[in-house]
Amino acid sequence: MSIALKRFNVLGVGISSINMNLALSVIDGWITRRESKYVTITGVHGVMESQANEDIRNIHNRAGMVTPDGMPLVWLGRYNKHKNVNRVYGPDLMLEICAQSLAKGYRHYLYGGNEGVPEILKSKLEEKFPGIQIVGTYSPPFRALSDAEDDAIVQSIKSTKPDIVWVGLSTPKQERWMAKHVDRLDVPALIGVGAAFDFHAGLKKQAPSWMQKSGLEWLFRLSTEPRRLWRRYFRNNPVFLFLILRQTLGLKHYADNWQVDGINH
Repeated sequence: MSIALKRFNVLGVGISSINMNLALSVIDGWITRRESKYVTITGVHGVMESQANEDIRNIHNRAGMVTPDGMPLVWLGRYNKHKNVNRVYGPDLMLEICAQSLAKGYRHYLYGGNEGVPEILKSKLEEKFPGIQIVGTYSPPFRALSDAEDDAIVQSIKSTKPDIVWVGLSTPKQERWMAKHVDRLDVPALIGVGAAFDFHAGLKKQAPSWMQKSGLEWLFRLSTEPRRLWRRYFRNNPVFLFLILRQTLGLKHYADNWQVDGINH
């Protein structure tokens, strides 16, 4: 069946009108057809990064899927008459796909995290999902890679023949990496899940479910990492609300400049 994966406009970023079941089906379709796409998991932070940098906005809008990672984007989708949109949270998407892969036979590669983290994550996922195929791991250095180093990593990933590369870097670093490498890796799905590496490796705690559903996850994360995150939340959140109000009232127009792909699955 072929469907159009619709999007709604949040400050010029095309957020996919998606829910978990549809996301799983779309990604499975990419793997079945051996396409090469990347997924950005985007909340307020990603949208605000896109206001400051046109390249980041374009990277989001070229993605095969831009999932609403935070409840504010879900609420905006429903306000814009996308009634079936639900939060597709990176850590949850990772677990759902890992579970699905036991029957589907997906091959996974873990790229990102601090030194040693992808190996811990591999062990945790293998314990949780016996029989899962995790065919490689790599923790890149913080410095920029030389062209030769990058080429070597590309060849190393390709040699393992993964169906999915999970990318656990910070935003917007992981979005830049996926956009740069999607056409070089011959991998159906690159999925940027950020802190999911640390969460599922047991190195960081996730917000309680009630805080996630009520849109208060940011408060939990701020309380656990105040030095790193206070600027993000106290600067981004008020500006985001102001810009959304302007867009909603029609005081500022943001062009729908993304391409909506026909998805077969």
